[in-house]
Amino acid sequence: QVQLVESGGGLAQAGGSLRLSCAASGRTSAIIAEAWFRQTPGKERVVVATINTSGSIKYYADSVKGRFTISRDNAKNTVYLQMNSLKPEDMAVYYCAATRAYGLNVYERTYHYWGQGTQVTVSS
Repeated sequence: QVQLVESGGGLAQAGGSLRLSCAASGRTSAIIAEAWFRQTPGKERVVVATINTSGSIKYYADSVKGRFTISRDNAKNTVYLQMNSLKPEDMAVYYCAATRAYGLNVYERTYHYWGQGTQVTVSS
């Protein structure tokens, strides 16, 4: 099994920045890629960004391109999401996820492991 623990959420003003972290433990060798999803009340989780284990392949949702950066530190088994130029519409619960599946995975159903989520609040 793989355990994912997020940290770094909180309150930011519009235009500000936050950095989320996701620390993985357990059978991390099984992970092919990791991602950040976000969810607002009454809506399904949507992908924000993905990254493969080497960090060479990244994907960003159109809504965050140019503002968010996903990265990883394999020595620490940690994935980061640097969020800059935050907008009120970025406010959500952010989840870290990991998958054993190859290829570009942008749907919730293709991820096998999930963190508990961290709240990001953006004030206008």
